[in-house]
Amino acid sequence: MPDTEMLELLKQRLQRKQYKLTMQRRTVLEILLEHPGEHLSAEDVYGALRDKSSDIGLATVYRTLELLVQLGILQRMEFGDGCNRYEIADIEKNEHQHHHLICIKCGKVTEFFDDLLDELEADVAAKSGFKITDHQVKFYGYCKECQDELENK
Repeated sequence: MPDTEMLELLKQRLQRKQYKLTMQRRTVLEILLEHPGEHLSAEDVYGALRDKSSDIGLATVYRTLELLVQLGILQRMEFGDGCNRYEIADIEKNEHQHHHLICIKCGKVTEFFDDLLDELEADVAAKSGFKITDHQVKFYGYCKECQDELENK
């Protein structure tokens, strides 16, 4: 989906929740759309804004990212290093987020989309009476490059 279509969908989602697509929100979303699959931190977004000569401050970036998470437009993730990262949340309702493979040596994050947990989720919901709306899976280990490097030592 082209960025202009995605921005329009995100604008509509904001409006449904009684928020406007301000210039700051639009600019932050554009940065995230320009870096698909990169899991940007607030500092990464701020750096990209500075590269574009934007005068949006770091505090505004943090506030904007947190608001967009609260509104379900962004997903916040933490990959075990204490740093929050953000990406555009999946647009389709009732669609699970993708999952992540995290290399504990180089920090590379790879996304995967197979969702094999539907039966487990249904079982947990039935046994606990808990209404599950989503889940996240993170696998930690070594990427292929780091495996090769470790084997060649």
